[in-house]
Amino acid sequence: MKEIILVKLGEIVLKGLNRRTFEDMLKKNIKNSLRGLGSFEITCAQSTISISPNSDDVDLDEVCERISKIFGIVTFSRAAVCEKDMEQILSLAPDYLSEQLENAKTFKVEAKRSDKKFPLKSPDICRETGAAILEKFPHLTVDVHNPDLTVTVEVRDFKAYIRGEAQRGAGGIPVGTGGLGTILISGGIDSPVAAYMMAKRGLRLNAVHFASPPYTSPRAEQKVVKLLQKVSMYAGHIKMFTVPFTKIQETIQSQCPEELFTIIMRRLMMDISQRIAKQTESGALITGESLGQVASQTIYALGCTDEATDMVVFRPLIGMDKEEIIKISRKIDTFDISIEPYEDCCTVFTPKHPRTRPVLKYVKEAQSKVDFEPMILEALDNLKTTEIYP
Repeated sequence: MKEIILVKLGEIVLKGLNRRTFEDMLKKNIKNSLRGLGSFEITCAQSTISISPNSDDVDLDEVCERISKIFGIVTFSRAAVCEKDMEQILSLAPDYLSEQLENAKTFKVEAKRSDKKFPLKSPDICRETGAAILEKFPHLTVDVHNPDLTVTVEVRDFKAYIRGEAQRGAGGIPVGTGGLGTILISGGIDSPVAAYMMAKRGLRLNAVHFASPPYTSPRAEQKVVKLLQKVSMYAGHIKMFTVPFTKIQETIQSQCPEELFTIIMRRLMMDISQRIAKQTESGALITGESLGQVASQTIYALGCTDEATDMVVFRPLIGMDKEEIIKISRKIDTFDISIEPYEDCCTVFTPKHPRTRPVLKYVKEAQSKVDFEPMILEALDNLKTTEIYP
């Protein structure tokens, strides 16, 4: 018996004339994700991608695990392949799904007949397959409304496929179809979730991390690498740029008003990140900010921060509360890493009484009194680059 994976497309099917581009990118992402697991034939037809192993020793459990993290897939399932012959279908269906049928109390059969030349219509396929299953598993009853197990028989152009319940995919659209974005990444809970959210909308990712040794330790930077490795399971390859930020932060602390420390720091981070993004042909900046979560994330503070860049700034978490963000961080397995006790530079020089309603005019005046440009150029000359793969 040959077993394959059937992948159902999500919103890609709505892309009209651009649909082929999205399908090709998804196939490419699937191929990259399955690298090291063996050789596969990956084909797309009738809103379904078929992943067929070229050998019998492929670990299909691991294949499914990786596929579950690929954006652009709404559902996927393992399926048995046979000839478009009703006798073969009736013989294979009860055997292939025997374990699931043994553990179910109710079931139904659905049929999808893409090949209209097949002699039986969909209701007939359902009726005959259901009868064959009941003959071998008499403890079962049919429930067409809320079954424990749905058995699906697909009769397509060249073969017939038998499968049980489909698994939920990651949704979204394929990474790479939306361009390149640059995430400002810290070691906290929010920014890895923001990176995941924008990858789900098709963005490839670069990352910018600000390190302030000796105030932040090498472990803090390694924590960020671990977070991005988790994100890369969904987003693919990520290039991380680590910016030496100590001199800039010490200068802010010594020469700027204390209540404006955080705003001026965020503006300089946006400025530096924008320069890196433009050098790498990135089209947008991404942050993990959520409105009102901290003093630098009020509507007034965000306005002052945005003025420091002329690039599009995506904030996918802006309307989410902390519990919603934590829920996603647990889903993508970043939460436990994020709460490891290593400081990031954003928390090193936090003022006691930050300004929650900063006025842009006064922020710019305070920032302009210090010549940060030489320090910015020095930091850019000393970037550390780390390549991160799933």
